[in-house]
Amino acid sequence: MIVSKAIKNYRIRKIESIGKMTQMTQDEIISNTKTVLQGLEALRVEHASLVSGIGDTVKDDEKTYIIKKNIDHIDLGLSEAQVMMALSCHLQNVEAEKQKLKTQVRRLHQENAWLRDELANTQQKFQSSEQLVAQLEEEKKHLEFMTSIKKYDDNQEQEDVNEKPRPDPVVELFPDDDNDDRNNTSPTPPSQFSNQSSGYEIPARLRTLHNLVIQYASQGRYEVAVPLCKQALEDLEKTSGHDHPDVATMLNILALVYRDQNKYKEAANLLNDALSIRGKTLGENHPAVAATLNNLAVLYGKRGKYKDAEPLCKRALEIREKVLGKDHPDVAKQLNNLALLCQNQGKYDEVEKYYQRALEIYESKLGPDDPNVAKTKNNLASCYLKQGKYAEAEVLYKQVLTRAHEKEFGAIDSKNKPIWQVAEEREEHKYDNRENTPYGEYGGWHKAAKVDSPTVTTTLKNLGALYRRQGMFEAAETLEDCALRSKKEALDIAKQNKLQK
Repeated sequence: MIVSKAIKNYRIRKIESIGKMTQMTQDEIISNTKTVLQGLEALRVEHASLVSGIGDTVKDDEKTYIIKKNIDHIDLGLSEAQVMMALSCHLQNVEAEKQKLKTQVRRLHQENAWLRDELANTQQKFQSSEQLVAQLEEEKKHLEFMTSIKKYDDNQEQEDVNEKPRPDPVVELFPDDDNDDRNNTSPTPPSQFSNQSSGYEIPARLRTLHNLVIQYASQGRYEVAVPLCKQALEDLEKTSGHDHPDVATMLNILALVYRDQNKYKEAANLLNDALSIRGKTLGENHPAVAATLNNLAVLYGKRGKYKDAEPLCKRALEIREKVLGKDHPDVAKQLNNLALLCQNQGKYDEVEKYYQRALEIYESKLGPDDPNVAKTKNNLASCYLKQGKYAEAEVLYKQVLTRAHEKEFGAIDSKNKPIWQVAEEREEHKYDNRENTPYGEYGGWHKAAKVDSPTVTTTLKNLGALYRRQGMFEAAETLEDCALRSKKEALDIAKQNKLQK
């Protein structure tokens, strides 16, 4: 009876402990299990002693049977407790392995990010090397040109005076985040300035110097460009005097050279001098005055003086609207400049307004395929991107790429898809090797970039960056690879053209 009561009490405690286990921590369960294990061992020893005592004194088969049965139950409990201890040890090992794997995953993520950065840097160095090769080729061409220029003599002044002179090269769009459009020209060439004032025509030799200055400045050959430009200025002032539109034009050119050399003070002085000359000789509302105001705004913008540049740009816009009309393409160009100045000041509402108006002018006057349409859409999309308006930016980027595709490959259908759609499909099927076919099998879409290489390539990079922000890495890499191929092909074409010449 005493043994049966003890076993009963043990079972009750065991049931109560099992009920509490769900509220225990793992360490508490293990600790209690060890305690129970010790208790069961003691109980088993006690029962074994009872069996031994009964065997020596009283031959009670029924009691002996009950005690042995209890001993079997105790052995079963001991086995269960030992299993629990072994299971606990196993779980601890599993948890340690789990933590080890987590650490390894974090390290792999860090290594992956580092490798991506290294790849991006390598690609950038590769592109820079290609650009350097192209520049060296161009420099060689200019050296050959410089040698050939010696054949020019006084007889050159007999060439056709009706030849159209090169437009003023210094009036450029204010540079956006990705491109510096150095070669945008003024709507009013120097010959028009002359016809509206004294009728003076630049002699052939000075026109040659004029063009050489532009070419050498574009190549960074300032040690050649500056003396040539100063010589042209000296000749012009001797023949026509200081207050002449052509002197103002040459002042603008020299200002551009100084600006590129970061000689901002000298450039500002020249531009203010040119502005004064053009205002006196051509009138305060002449497009050439607007051009010089724009140049001055660009100069201030490059120095980060956006608040000083903005009123100059607005005055240039006012002149162009008054003289050329509010829907003239040059007005749209000025709107682009003004938008960029406002963007650098964080005036995004004004930026959107200026870009949208410029876009309407370009589309209505120049048509949807004009390169300025794509460029303005790209600029507006970049503005949206900086404000976190990803959906609006994505729509514009896709419009640019879709239009470029249609111009190169025809109407869009299920078998003729634009690159952004290809990129998104590759993202969707990135885990399905059968669907995620190699990029090259989609054909040479990247060749479409030659339609408007700088803008299309920039759009590819920008949309790729947008995809990357959204975690669409496969789509981003597709567009980035396409942009890289586009740039490489453009360089290859340029090299081939030079070899053919």
